[in-house]
Amino acid sequence: MRPARVVDVARRHRIAPQQVTTWRREAREGKLALPVDDEAGFALLTLEKSAAPSPSPVPGLTVEIEQDGVFIRLPADTPPERIAAVAVALRRAR
Repeated sequence: MRPARVVDVARRHRIAPQQVTTWRREAREGKLALPVDDEAGFALLTLEKSAAPSPSPVPGLTVEIEQDGVFIRLPADTPPERIAAVAVALRRAR
């Protein structure tokens, strides 16, 4: 089986070839979280005491992931699957 060409993939999905190229580059550089088949490992979680728990995410509240001095901040209402994908991408970028 021969490798797929960017132009063929772009045409099949009706997008510009430049977009496929950009996504490939971002994935290689660890800037794009990709879905993975393996399970996410454990990550260090630091909790800080707050005045009162909030029943729903407060605007400005974030989930913070740190890996080797790189900090990723996501909105508190980010789906757990997205947070796990980001954590896995950081782990693989090491």
